[in-house]
Amino acid sequence: MSETYSPGLAGVIAGETAISTVETGLTYRGYAIEELAEQSTYEEVAYLVLYGELPTPGQAAEFRSRLGAEANVPSEIIETLRHIPATASTMDVLRSAASLLAHWDPETADNSHDASVRKTERLLAKFPVIVAARQRLKSGQEPVPARRDPKLTLPANFLWMLRGEQPSERQVKALDVSLILYAEHEFNASTFAARCICSTLSDLHSAITGAIGTLKGPLHGGANERALEVLLSVGSPEKAQAWVQGAFARKELLMGFGHRVYKHGDPRAVILKRLTAAVAAETGNQNLEQTAEVIEQTAWNLKKLAPNVDWPCARLYHYFGLPMDLFTPLFVIARVVGWSAHVIEQLDNNRIMRPRAIYTGPALRKLPR
Repeated sequence: MSETYSPGLAGVIAGETAISTVETGLTYRGYAIEELAEQSTYEEVAYLVLYGELPTPGQAAEFRSRLGAEANVPSEIIETLRHIPATASTMDVLRSAASLLAHWDPETADNSHDASVRKTERLLAKFPVIVAARQRLKSGQEPVPARRDPKLTLPANFLWMLRGEQPSERQVKALDVSLILYAEHEFNASTFAARCICSTLSDLHSAITGAIGTLKGPLHGGANERALEVLLSVGSPEKAQAWVQGAFARKELLMGFGHRVYKHGDPRAVILKRLTAAVAAETGNQNLEQTAEVIEQTAWNLKKLAPNVDWPCARLYHYFGLPMDLFTPLFVIARVVGWSAHVIEQLDNNRIMRPRAIYTGPALRKLPR
């Protein structure tokens, strides 16, 4: 039997999933991402990814109520956040917090389907609390508790906890859509890492902790931070074209552009671009938006290189006034439901991941005498 090596596992089919696909554009459980972003909320999409069907109004209300009831974090973990060095990245803090939460979860060791669903809801509710609390503590402020208003969505509550004031409807909508677009994406690196971990029959919290560590890398979730760095380094629309030409001449990787799967453009970037432009106008960031547009057009004209979702999303979060250190943690807040759905799917029909490698070392040899 011949063995084929595929660097980066490109094109390798590593499993089956009913959660999402990129085969005919991005769909979650059979629904096109364009329709979900236009007509649904993040909470409804999270329910869809986790339970397999969109919720009825009653199910949506019950789901939001359960998330609200779980939007608290043990005081011991909040106290730990106070003592983590301010220089630690929020991704590192969130990775540690995901592991710590396991110690207070009553079902940590229970890998049954129903218990894993309940654990997912708890993580979905608690991650925004942790990220907001960490940011406020870093800024010398006390954490703001989640509001128990049943009409307040998860994205609106996150902005409330972060700022201590009511966000605008446009900003809540834009954040909501960004979370929908980041919620799930088939067998990407972090999802595959989570499935590998739980395939050993390890627990959900271990799998999510590993996925967060995977997402941190600049070639995966960390790309949104690098995308903003690119944009800010250009400076103005007048300098953008020459900057892109120079970057290509130096064979530099243009962060926020191109995608392993989408060769003709990321549909998520198209959806988010319109909302990002609206928030730019609301917050007085038109100059940066114009710079981004020139970069985008130049990259396409020269290399037929289209932006991925990180390109508009990095700007959007910047327009919210969020520090760059929160960009990838927001990705985690969105994606935890997708990771967890994959963990549950893996455990429901498990086989331990054990690929082979092509050996390139020395041939069999004897020890020297």
